Amino acid sequence: MKRICVFCGSSPGARQEYIDAAREMGRALARRNIGLVYGGGNVGLMGEIATAAVEAGGEVIGVIPKWLVDREVAFTTLKDLRVVNSMHERKALMAGLSDGFVALPGGLGTMEEFFEAATWAQLGIHKKPCGLLNVCGYYDSLMAFLDHSTEEFFVRPENRKMIMMEEDPDRLIDLFESYSPVFVDKATWALQLTAKARDR
Repeated sequence: MKRICVFCGSSPGARQEYIDAAREMGRALARRNIGLVYGGGNVGLMGEIATAAVEAGGEVIGVIPKWLVDREVAFTTLKDLRVVNSMHERKALMAGLSDGFVALPGGLGTMEEFFEAATWAQLGIHKKPCGLLNVCGYYDSLMAFLDHSTEEFFVRPENRKMIMMEEDPDRLIDLFESYSPVFVDKATWALQLTAKARDR
């Protein structure tokens, strides 16, 4: 595994533990000689993870749209800061550079980016692992929702298992390095469920 893409908040959040976890994730990647790909910001958890990785001697690639650079939130001293024209270009480049996707605590943008990567894995567009760093139980409710979605036949059990979760960065990276992708034909499954529903 050469690089991992990390999605996380541009806010530091309400707890010191979020900041500590972002810093530890950056150091863990550097220790294991795994590059960090992230959104290129110097604020919030984004800035914390990038700074920690740089200080630990790790590779860091930031990818940021020009309009965010213009708002002065870019980590402009990064050796490898790639400026793109749109959010779509940003996500495509980050995905292409990365061998896996991790979400730390974050808000709407973090969720959107992570679930797009997870959806691509579900569709077989890529075979890269997707996981959540569950700091202070931040993602407990989200995982409960995914379990509920699975029970209600909106998510296949195989696809639910694709999303891994750990509280420790090193353990999450261990899961990534032993990950074996599974692709299931969601279209056939959906057709079968639809046929059963129509027979009720």
